[in-house]
Amino acid sequence: MVKRKINLGSLRSQRWYGPEDMRGTSHRARSRQLGYSSEDFGGKPCVGIINTWSDMNTCHSHFKQRVEEIKRGVYESGGFPIELPAMSLGEIMVKPSTMLYRNFLAMEAEELIRCHPIDGVVLMGGCDKTTPALLMAALTMDLPAIYMPAGPMLRGYYAGETLGSGTDVLRYWADKRAGLIDQDTFENVVGGLSRSAGTCMVMGTAATMMSIAETLGLALPGSSSIPAVDSHHALMASATGRRIVEMIWEDLKPSDILNQSSFDNAAIVDMALGGSTNAMIHLIAVAGRAGIKLDLDQFDKISRTIPVIANIKPSGKFLMEDFYYAGGLKALLLRLADKLDLDAKTITGGTLSENIKGAEVYDNDVILPLDKPLYHEGGTAILKGNLAPNGCVIKQTAADPKFYNHKGKAVVFSNYSDLSARIDDPKLVVDENSVLVLQNSGPIGAPGMPEWGMLPIPKKLLKKGVRDMVRISDCRMSGTAYGTCILHISPEAAIGGPLALVKDGDIIELNIHDRELNLLVDRKELEKRKLKWKAPKFPASRGYTALFAQHVTQAHEGCDFDFLHFGKPTPEPLIF
Repeated sequence: MVKRKINLGSLRSQRWYGPEDMRGTSHRARSRQLGYSSEDFGGKPCVGIINTWSDMNTCHSHFKQRVEEIKRGVYESGGFPIELPAMSLGEIMVKPSTMLYRNFLAMEAEELIRCHPIDGVVLMGGCDKTTPALLMAALTMDLPAIYMPAGPMLRGYYAGETLGSGTDVLRYWADKRAGLIDQDTFENVVGGLSRSAGTCMVMGTAATMMSIAETLGLALPGSSSIPAVDSHHALMASATGRRIVEMIWEDLKPSDILNQSSFDNAAIVDMALGGSTNAMIHLIAVAGRAGIKLDLDQFDKISRTIPVIANIKPSGKFLMEDFYYAGGLKALLLRLADKLDLDAKTITGGTLSENIKGAEVYDNDVILPLDKPLYHEGGTAILKGNLAPNGCVIKQTAADPKFYNHKGKAVVFSNYSDLSARIDDPKLVVDENSVLVLQNSGPIGAPGMPEWGMLPIPKKLLKKGVRDMVRISDCRMSGTAYGTCILHISPEAAIGGPLALVKDGDIIELNIHDRELNLLVDRKELEKRKLKWKAPKFPASRGYTALFAQHVTQAHEGCDFDFLHFGKPTPEPLIF
């Protein structure tokens, strides 16, 4: 039996439906126009279901069915479900970058929650940017909210080999560019990877952020690891619908759950998973919406002490389906119990400790013991130096160890078009010790900070067997990607950051152990270059893209909008 903290008159939806005035009567009448009687919405919690389904989002193709299962759960608990479609942000199809539109979805979802007669909300997400965007919105609005993760797709197969989405596509793409396989083979590989609904089944951004949402306590225990097409996923969707109604009566909001320990737990789990480098940007943005300051130094402090124990691609060898069978996130949290604040609250009304009770690790090769980790530090390292005064990131577990301490001559590309035009030019002066540098690909420079950070290795080097090089940029890289790629250089080149001053032949020094990235050029010379530097022309003068450029913060600040990151929500709308 749910212990109610609020009564019927306290329901937000009753501000629309309850009054016996003209507007209240109109709201009730128009709802009947939709086929709903007063028994449907009268005296019941109204549950908004923000559904990020579309025909262009491969990760969410099962959401048409899942939303019906959520609705069933809402009805079963005595609630009234209201589906609210939102921008889908399918990672594969949306250009130039879903990151450009993460804040758009966050704004849209926040306003959907604010302006409709709902008492709580279910957030349907999973594809990379949908998770942080929906959490950002829900934390700002601070109504009872629960996140329902899309879940990973099934394992990929080709010619007897088990493959991971993104990671193995990139590996085979390098082989194709090197002339080792033909186009037909490559298309068969890609076709063998996409076998079901669901997100990438490696520890990419989608799997990382779904796991983080559960660790924060904003999703049902064990929900983030369930494969999208497993019947347990449908059961979880209905359970989510039932739980949100209970949360409304309990008046259990994100602000009642989240604190500094919640975000420290999330960062610890991210490091132990070998999670996506994108997690830093998203988690900083989400924390800001909760009024909690999180910075790169905190991530690096945690990275120094938390080992990678999830043996999942691209850092390891298994896939998310294997992780689920091995016990899933609850089992990993159990392994990390001594590192976490288990008193952190969750949407169950209990604590993280209670959520992992009964969890068990079923496969020690997939979820490794703490004393036998895949890597003795966290998956991501934070670097600083004169090339990145505000920091940058590298997935150290996916880099070739021979580059952990490296000096090399810069080969500079002024933007992505320049990179595409010259990277395979036989006359390009480059060798395996060079450092590839991409400028003007950050939040403002691209715009939207696309996933261009895994710069392609020049074809002439691929043919010699080179498969990794040091690559530096102010953009991002897919969480499914690998290699010695230094990302999120801040401040970015387009606003005059040091990256903009790098020239061909400059020596760049990388030292992952000491967390340093430096341009070995005399300071006076850099000052001369700075005086000659001119900002690139921004491609848009109107619309959302122009708004984005005017207000987006830099990577180390979460790339949120400066007018949204902190502060109280917009006041509730007047009902008149």
